[in-house]
Amino acid sequence: MALSGIFAALVAVCSQVSIPLPSGVPITLQTAAVALTGYMLGVPGGVAALAVYIILGAAGVPVFSNLGAGFGVLLGKTGGFIFGFVPMAALCGLAAGRRSFAARIALGMGGLLVCHAFGVLQFAFLTGSGVVASAMLVSVPYLLKDVLSTFAACIIADRVRRAVSARGAEI
Repeated sequence: MALSGIFAALVAVCSQVSIPLPSGVPITLQTAAVALTGYMLGVPGGVAALAVYIILGAAGVPVFSNLGAGFGVLLGKTGGFIFGFVPMAALCGLAAGRRSFAARIALGMGGLLVCHAFGVLQFAFLTGSGVVASAMLVSVPYLLKDVLSTFAACIIADRVRRAVSARGAEI
């Protein structure tokens, strides 16, 4: 449970590494932190960490990008991505127990695509633009960064798990 709180804080910190864009969806390190959370904590811990993150933000704690908080953010242009963090963490968490590196990466990329789908759909609904137009604006430009950061999170989690295991401990 303590690790879920620590990883919720990690996601909050990585949310503040933010480059605002005209679309209203900033470039952040959130997806890297979400992927790492799932890869490190597995499904229950990863989902719990993201639930804590969302609940804190909804309650008014400024954990969302650019110190955002409240239901307005969750119901706004970036809210779909925030809600999409939960299934992303879950899919990365499913990967945590797999031996196959390819399977771990595939699950992480699946989680990333689900997260982007949530974000694109909410953005399209709120702006009245089509799904394809929304995807071209708030998903496609971010995909390379998100794919690379999800891949890196998988490698980092593997190395941390091996280092912890070598010392006789477990995460």
